[in-house]
Amino acid sequence: MRRGAESTRLTNEGTNEDIMALESQLVRRILVVDDHEIVRLGMRQLIAAEPDLVVCGEAETAEEAYSLARALDPDLAIVDLSLDTTHGLELVRLLHDATPSIPVLVLTMHDETLFAERSFRAGARGYIMKKGAIVGLVHAIRQVLAGRIYASEQVWQGLLSGLGAKVPSPGDSLAALTDRELEVLEMIGHGMSTATIASNLRLSIKTIETYRSNIKQKLKLRDSTDLIRLAVSRTLGF
Repeated sequence: MRRGAESTRLTNEGTNEDIMALESQLVRRILVVDDHEIVRLGMRQLIAAEPDLVVCGEAETAEEAYSLARALDPDLAIVDLSLDTTHGLELVRLLHDATPSIPVLVLTMHDETLFAERSFRAGARGYIMKKGAIVGLVHAIRQVLAGRIYASEQVWQGLLSGLGAKVPSPGDSLAALTDRELEVLEMIGHGMSTATIASNLRLSIKTIETYRSNIKQKLKLRDSTDLIRLAVSRTLGF
């Protein structure tokens, strides 16, 4: 009703350009990035129920997401951390550097105690777990669109207490790994070879081998078999 009345008023007092400008302000456009079609469908349905929100594009890979972000200039990008060829953290960093006007909301199954702060450091403006998305996704979207930071109470408590500033002891947990080492670990868990990981991350095979060695040392793993076993178990648990 308000939109119709406003449009009528502008028809009498303004121009068609005024009306188009108002419509673009009323509807916020969202880019959805997830490599699972069923998840993208669910997000489309949740967002479609909101009259002022619309999905303007969908992407399965980081490459598609980056291209669409530049072409569509959405008001918000929703990004999963588990993507086929590139870790979502890398995409968040890329979008933040290349298109800083587009805020990023991370929606993922990844443990927020491990990945939320890393996502914020990469440039995300919000972090929400998929298990709470049906209830909380729209609220998270609106918070980020309003220029606020969105995170769960647990994440806020950790950030405010300075937990993220503490340096964990090597081998203590996955928190001892750097962002890049976590990316490599997850790619190993998805069955990627060292050569494939190097190609996807645009790094040398020797560099990936160094990351693998660092991961084994920090997590006190005996050999590559232990590394693969851990990587697969963590990936299946994400």
